[in-house]
Amino acid sequence: MLSFLFVCTGNICRSPMAEAIFRNRMRISGLDVQYDSAGTHGYHIDEAPDRRSIVVAQAHDIDMAGLFSRRLERSDFDHFDYLIAMDKGHEKVMVNLSADENHRQKVKLLLDYHSDYRGMDVPDPYYDDMKGFEHTYNLIEQGIDALIKEVL
Repeated sequence: MLSFLFVCTGNICRSPMAEAIFRNRMRISGLDVQYDSAGTHGYHIDEAPDRRSIVVAQAHDIDMAGLFSRRLERSDFDHFDYLIAMDKGHEKVMVNLSADENHRQKVKLLLDYHSDYRGMDVPDPYYDDMKGFEHTYNLIEQGIDALIKEVL
């Protein structure tokens, strides 16, 4: 069974949105895969997603219930086939945390799956307004759909 871990900084905005969108797509498709999300930093461990992420997701009929922040661990590289970074900073932290080349090859940038956005970061909306959260949601959704099309 394939497995995916979505990673951002604090695991309260971008990566839980990615996990929730991915969860929704997997429920619709009936595909049996594992998924989770984590943060590169432990700023918000065991906290629910940022309320603005929840509001934007709900506007798109995406449920974020049951998601709580956790920190990325070295053991995640053994448990997941794909570790999906929201931006290049996360990608760098993940590569540095990885134990070997096999682990490093699992690290991917989300928007690299989308031909229009290759090499681009999903912007952190934390200090932005609701328009910023909506923009971030839309990029994540497009990245998730492209990831699914390419990998699954």
